[in-house]
Amino acid sequence: MLLVGDIGGTKTDLALFPPTSNIHDEPQAELQITYKSGSYASLEDIVHEFVNNNKVTPTKAVFGVAGPVHHGESKITNLPWHISEKKLKETFNLQTVKLLNDLEAIAHSVPYLSSQHLEPLNGELGERTMGQNKAVIAPGTGLGEAFLVHVNDFYHVVASEGGHTDFAPKSLFEIEFLKHLLGKFNHVSYERVCSGALGIPNIYNYLNESHYATETTEVAQAIEQAADPTPIIVQAALDEDSDLCIQTLNAFMSILGSEAGNLALKVMATGGVYLGGGIPPRILQKLKDGTFMAAFIKKGRFSDTLAHIPVYVILHKKPALLGAAFYGLNQL
Repeated sequence: MLLVGDIGGTKTDLALFPPTSNIHDEPQAELQITYKSGSYASLEDIVHEFVNNNKVTPTKAVFGVAGPVHHGESKITNLPWHISEKKLKETFNLQTVKLLNDLEAIAHSVPYLSSQHLEPLNGELGERTMGQNKAVIAPGTGLGEAFLVHVNDFYHVVASEGGHTDFAPKSLFEIEFLKHLLGKFNHVSYERVCSGALGIPNIYNYLNESHYATETTEVAQAIEQAADPTPIIVQAALDEDSDLCIQTLNAFMSILGSEAGNLALKVMATGGVYLGGGIPPRILQKLKDGTFMAAFIKKGRFSDTLAHIPVYVILHKKPALLGAAFYGLNQL
């Protein structure tokens, strides 16, 4: 039995998968449980509860983790957890344990996603291009990136921390925005301007302080009282209840589109760019209004190249869990 996990700062999903005869079909979990990560001192505590309460005995395990993986170890972003392949293997008497970066896990699901799990942003879904490089960019709590290189009839997934590269403004507005952030931070990455936890609030606060638009009293109070203002800003923009929130989401769309285009060029992702993370499915209609794609293809002499790269939103509820399962079933 294969134990699979998607380990994040907010929640941890664990699932148990049986061996499958056809590794290309979507595997079906025999058991799947979600835990609140912050309620536990370690991943081992959650696995102990999962195994003991359900009386199961996994033999192998793959975990997608929200943080970089170095030499089989990872420290989870936003949690005081140190996760080790060696410790997990010894603690639970497992044959094999593999840690994947969470975006790496999502990328492993990409070649297997069915049409019902994808929404195209440019053109029809049609027959997806296989045998060419693909890229994944995922704005959620942070900004994750990964890519798939096609070699010898097989997709090799490469993890990346591209979300932490330097933010490159492409307009006078973004230049002033960057100057504003450089007054507060010694490094301004794409994650600071293109994520849920940091990016959207940073854009909103700059627009508010710069008096780009007047905020309504109701929305201003809701944002002030919220522990996480991002859902309120996004919903107010989608409902057209706030000009300031609309401008915030427009700026976010443009920056995300530009960085997705950057990633596509860097890895020549002619096989497609896939938007994952928690934000894109929630703002699907906004992604389709042209703001994202206009920024995506605005690459000078390579604009025509970008215009022919298919772009999809991943609609699957748990792509990291699915990708980790495919990795375990195919490669362990």
